[in-house]
Amino acid sequence: MTAAPHYPALFSPLDIGVTRLKNRILMGSMHTGLEEAEGGFERMAEFYAERARGGVGLIITGGIFPNHEGGRGSKLSTVQEVAQHRVVTSAVHAADPDVKICMQILHMGALADTPDLVAPSAVKSRISKRVPHALDEAGIQKQLDDFENCALKAKEAGYDGVEIIGSAGYLLSAFLVEKTNQRTDAWGGPFENRMRFVLEVVRRVRAAVGDDFVLIFRIAAMDMLQDGMSWDEVVTLAKAVEAAGVTIVSTHFCWHESFVPTIATMVPRAAFAVVTGRLRKQLSIPVITSNRINMPDVAEDVLNCGDADIISMARPMLADADFARKAREGRADEINTCIACNQACLDHAFTGQEVSCLVNPRACHETVLRYEPAAVPKRIAVVGAGPAGLSFADVAAQRGHKVTLFDAGSEIGGQFNLAKRVPGKEEFYETLRYFARMIELRDVDLRLNTRVSAEMLRAGGYDQIVIATGIVPRTPDIDGIGHPKAISYVDAITGAKPVGQKVAIIGAGGIGFDVAELITHQGKSSALDIDLFAKEWGVDFANHPRGGVSGVEPVVPTNGREVVLLQRKESPVGAGLGRTTGWTHRLSLQRRGVEMMNGVTYLGLDDDGLKIAVGGAPRVLDVDTVIVCAGQTPLRGLFDELADTDVLVWLIGGAFEAAELDAKKAINQACFLAAEV
Repeated sequence: MTAAPHYPALFSPLDIGVTRLKNRILMGSMHTGLEEAEGGFERMAEFYAERARGGVGLIITGGIFPNHEGGRGSKLSTVQEVAQHRVVTSAVHAADPDVKICMQILHMGALADTPDLVAPSAVKSRISKRVPHALDEAGIQKQLDDFENCALKAKEAGYDGVEIIGSAGYLLSAFLVEKTNQRTDAWGGPFENRMRFVLEVVRRVRAAVGDDFVLIFRIAAMDMLQDGMSWDEVVTLAKAVEAAGVTIVSTHFCWHESFVPTIATMVPRAAFAVVTGRLRKQLSIPVITSNRINMPDVAEDVLNCGDADIISMARPMLADADFARKAREGRADEINTCIACNQACLDHAFTGQEVSCLVNPRACHETVLRYEPAAVPKRIAVVGAGPAGLSFADVAAQRGHKVTLFDAGSEIGGQFNLAKRVPGKEEFYETLRYFARMIELRDVDLRLNTRVSAEMLRAGGYDQIVIATGIVPRTPDIDGIGHPKAISYVDAITGAKPVGQKVAIIGAGGIGFDVAELITHQGKSSALDIDLFAKEWGVDFANHPRGGVSGVEPVVPTNGREVVLLQRKESPVGAGLGRTTGWTHRLSLQRRGVEMMNGVTYLGLDDDGLKIAVGGAPRVLDVDTVIVCAGQTPLRGLFDELADTDVLVWLIGGAFEAAELDAKKAINQACFLAAEV
């Protein structure tokens, strides 16, 4: 292997004893939903093979259950299931024989969505629907047998190894933590007993698969859980699993009940790598770090600091299958960066949907969304350089069409230019950087500051026209809404109009929450500073109390604004936000004193303030500013004007449907259309 001039640490090979990894890039585990889909293993085969061709060194699959108690979905315990998994391993090894693929063995324990769920004790998880069955001695032995069998079947299926997940609140981690393991027998009590089940799993798996098989153990290096594992317990466990035969220790920073965000875009890049580095000093085997490492320069810095031997990047491999190849070739500016929005990946995974990626709809759809060269290249006009227009122009030009992209504004991005201004959403700059680079590479004719008319488009000689003109903010029918106190969310975000000290926000969707975040924020964005993030979320990286958070009070700076967030719906405020990130936004605003009201009827706005009724009782909110975040209206006048043209005209993005601003839907629609024209 030739030396890599770009990111030499990241692309240096690593001898892990049982085999050799060609680089330090790991595609981390993520359940895709394909595991249970019809024809899912064939689709998974292409999904992973595309990442293998893209240059990763090691792949870990989504979690596979060792038995029915482990969870509802794909398991590996029978000969028939071995044949299904062999489709995946064969595809990966055919794509690149040097790429290694390991299967994650996941037992969800008390978090399993099955009536048969089991745990060390009958302690219900805060986020689970059911109380688990406490394992008796026979049940424990059955689980151990099933882990052993699952690992052996994985080897028969052609995997190079397995990862056993011992974190996140799943079965193994529930044995480790005293609050979920209340047993008084040999499997509970002191930590030596609480880690016995984990060590038995590791020993039995190693004995079953032999010495020539990769065995990874995922440990909660800092579980972010009140009364979670202490640092001494983490070190004790890590050393014990190493002695029991583990090849690699993978650090995780998660317990699904935690009140600390670890995967959202508001989390600083590589925020937890220092914890991995501390543990690495205690071990003699390679250590993996993870969480919010989304660009090669960040990964390179982590390796050079000595904080890890391998970098796990799961969602970044959804965003760009060629991440590793682009980095190796010095084309980092061409990487479609993961922005940690979670909207199409983890939000889908936790609601039983197939996983994809907001910025890359091809992820997990490689067999159905193909960007094949156009049979007959066309001249296509795209009006609107927001997320939908940019995505269409990129894919269409990639396929060989000649694309002219118009926008009335002075920069590309549309609504993304508002999102990037919100503290905690700085990653949107990366998406705009990517699209700007693609426009250049694909030779898209970009015409900014150009407001096109139907006549111009008719006279342009285009074969097809795509209208992606987006939306305009909706003005609700409220008496007095034209009062000087009322401003639009656009004016609030851009600073075009001043915002007073007492503020009411009409509309508690995603934009309403973003506006509340922006106008209550004080100082530097904690998404850009690990120390600030730790203070705001109550994490002590330096002293590592139990779970990293026990006894630590969050300190959330605020600028003193009095803000009330209002919605008409009777449902809880923020209920429509993302499954994996909504709680973080609600909690952050609550800590800043933002009041949230549902079931609001708007009666009027005048000099006295905003007049409302809640539960039939009238109130007057004495506010200086009312920020309107009451939805959007499609901007489709140009499309209607072109109704009589002979040219095929398409309508996409917010101009097509603006019930909610939805970049995921807009980009997905644009990419599928561009793949077909």
